[in-house]
Formats: sequence, C-alpha cells, structure tokens
Amino acid sequence: MQEESSMNDRFQSESKFRNVFRKYYPQALFYATRLVGNSDAEDVVQDAFIEVWKRKKEIVSEEYIRAFLFRTIYTYSLNILKHRTITQNYAESMQAINIKKAEYYRPENNDAIKLIENIELHNEIKIAINELPNKCRQVFIMSYIHEMKNKEIADILNISVKTVEVHIYKALKYLRKRLDYLILLLFTFILNQ
Repeated sequence: MQEESSMNDRFQSESKFRNVFRKYYPQALFYATRLVGNSDAEDVVQDAFIEVWKRKKEIVSEEYIRAFLFRTIYTYSLNILKHRTITQNYAESMQAINIKKAEYYRPENNDAIKLIENIELHNEIKIAINELPNKCRQVFIMSYIHEMKNKEIADILNISVKTVEVHIYKALKYLRKRLDYLILLLFTFILNQ
C-alpha cells in the first residue's frame, strides 16, 4: 500500500513538473536569452529546471515555483556573465602581453638586431653600388649620397643633364634588380645617409 502511495506521489510530482516545464519554459528561455544570449540560454534554463526538480518537495505553490525558477535563472546567468568577463579580461591581457612582446622583439625596435641588420644592409648596398660601371657609380653617388642636383653633376663631370639622367636610370635599374629583396631598405638607407 505504501509503495502504491509512493508511486502515486512520484507520478503526481512528475506530472506537476511536466506541466510547470511546459508552462514556463518559453518565458524562462526568453528571459535567459536576454541575459546571456542564445549560446548559453538553453543550458541556463535546463540547469534551473533541474534545480526546481531537486527542490520539488520544498516548493508547494506554483507562484513560488515561478519565482524560484526565475531567480535561479538570474543567478546562473550572472555566474556565466562573470565567467565571460574573467575570460575576456584574461584574453585581452594575454593579447596585450603578446603585442608588447612582439613589439619588443621586432627587429626595428631591437637595437642589437637593428645594428646587425644595418651593417649587413650597408655592406650589401655598398657592394651593389661598387658593381656599377665607373661613371654610372660616380653619378649615382653624387645624386643620391651627396644629394646633388642633376645640373650640378652635369657641370662637374662635364656631361649633359640628359646623360646624368641616363646614368641614374641605369644605376637604379641595376640596383633594383640586384637588391630586389632589399629595395625598400635601400631607399631608407639612402635617405638616412
């Protein structure tokens, strides 16, 4: 007889719970979605209903069930939001650290690496310039290293301005081809001389 009463109570509890679930699930899901978004809302609602089920003996009225359910959803949602904030802050902190680390080790910002690269770059450029034919090299150095105007170079070397332009064109064409991997650095080098 007691078994039958126990089964009947359990059946009534399950039936009552199903009714509560059907009645409040859409509202609860809507509420949770507003708090935590679509990705976590369903999990929050399911966890809240599990909590309602665990406390089914304590909860007597339907109004109390509703209040408890929504308070539980609110609490669980706050926990998720706190966790997201901590995770996001950690991710932002790690990103900031990685940016600073990358910036610190960036060759342009590291004096030792910069010095080595500058020495190697200077040597490569000097070798390439020295490979130019004599007159072409002379015109190029006067124009780009000493920053002389084409007219001045023409007067000093006793050649026409057009010839100066041809020598500069040939020098740049050769250097572009010879130093194509260093072309951007070449002009930086020339401008910093």
